[in-house]
Amino acid sequence: MTKNPFINALLAALYISLIATFLFYGPEKLEQAETPLIPIAMLSLFVFSAAVMGFLFFYQPVQMYLDGAKKEAAALFISELGVFGAITVIFIAILFFASV
Repeated sequence: MTKNPFINALLAALYISLIATFLFYGPEKLEQAETPLIPIAMLSLFVFSAAVMGFLFFYQPVQMYLDGAKKEAAALFISELGVFGAITVIFIAILFFASV
């Protein structure tokens, strides 16, 4: 991971975009079958996504914190959240203005 909050937040947004695209178009490509594998796959994807997001947002700040750079670690984490929040607002604004 990098110490650049923009790269980390963009990677998170890219990951979410890829998963959302798969979930949007996936059912068209897959046969709708009643099977317990569907909830297993969804829960597994949820756990995997939590791990990926944790890695993208927490790895570098935790490393910095453990190295003694506590203020810098907190600033990086808050910056990452801010950038990701801005990306989220942009997505919501696109949805809002596209539907008007």
